[in-house]
Amino acid sequence: MCWWAFTGLTHMILEGYFVFSPDFYKNPSGFYLAEVWKEYSKGDSRYAGRDSTIVTVEGLTVVIEGPACLLAVYAIATKKSYSYVLQLAISLGQLYGIAVYFVTAVLEGDNFAASPLYYYLYYLLMNSFWILIPTIVSIRCWKKICAALQFQAQNQTKSKSS
Repeated sequence: MCWWAFTGLTHMILEGYFVFSPDFYKNPSGFYLAEVWKEYSKGDSRYAGRDSTIVTVEGLTVVIEGPACLLAVYAIATKKSYSYVLQLAISLGQLYGIAVYFVTAVLEGDNFAASPLYYYLYYLLMNSFWILIPTIVSIRCWKKICAALQFQAQNQTKSKSS
């Protein structure tokens, strides 16, 4: 549940600010979220340049995945039947988004960082959590869903033979 709360709020608040504040890099006020994006842009300048792929992926993440993550928190807490399906769907969406993020960078030359430190710390390390955790969650959910379907099939077979 902690992952879903963290990633949902990150998507909606932090990434939401980026998506809906196109001039964040011009903000001289020192507003925290603007400063976060100015700093992160040192690891990936496509954010400061408002790259259309980045804005699109982040926008979809903000309006679809962010609320879905918070719905996952609710589903887990209340033991809803759709919990694993929802977690799998969100995780696959996150993996798709991160794949688009990295593949487009490679296709465009992968030279968006101000220095190797920013490249490895911000671009690779910070984003690696959205590869590792959704992969683990996807595998776990897949196993849970398969086990539930297998259990259901076994029960149907038993009831037919009785």
